[in-house]
Amino acid sequence: MKIGLLIAIERELKAFLESGAEILTEKVCGRTVYRTRMGEHEIFALCSGYGEIDAAAGTQLLIVKYGCERILNFGVTGALEPALKVEDLFVVRKVCHYDYDVSPIDPVKPHQYAEFPDEFIPLDGALIAQAKEIEPELREAAVASGDKFVESRAVKEELRAKGCQICDMEIAAIARICWMSGVPCLSIKCISDTYEGDGGDFAANVERSAARAFRVLKNLITRM
Repeated sequence: MKIGLLIAIERELKAFLESGAEILTEKVCGRTVYRTRMGEHEIFALCSGYGEIDAAAGTQLLIVKYGCERILNFGVTGALEPALKVEDLFVVRKVCHYDYDVSPIDPVKPHQYAEFPDEFIPLDGALIAQAKEIEPELREAAVASGDKFVESRAVKEELRAKGCQICDMEIAAIARICWMSGVPCLSIKCISDTYEGDGGDFAANVERSAARAFRVLKNLITRM
């Protein structure tokens, strides 16, 4: 199977690059694509950059150019609940694109895409079940995703009130493009900055937390 890995930033990508696999690279559309094998699968990894726009472009490239049949994402996430700790692991069940709102002009709720019954974009249920069977410690989470790094406690409370436990800057785009393309999508997230945390905590924990998320994903791929 051809599997695409969509990673946001180089500090998260480092875990993949240091995995010990033989990796080939090529440049496409100004991006570096990393090619390797894990188990029986051909892997195409791409570091998109921060935010929904770059993540959407990277995801579509993996699907159209390389024919990826699954898109898997791993990386760090911010906590929206005070009890969550650095290195807590999650599998994303659904995502709210909280920057998106056409409710003033269409008969939808704020943040709702018309194709879905509510404000959340779902990820693939079969892949979620497989991930939890392999890694029982994974907890399911709803993600608030938008083009902002969230430090403010007031904003965290607003996002938590939407029914989300964690936040990021890419998974709404990844999930949306995968849904539109008919490609199953999975995301493994690991806490880097807590409810009380800020950008300094992110910087201190990003590589360690990303490596923990990648270990889970690698274990899943090799057993798929």
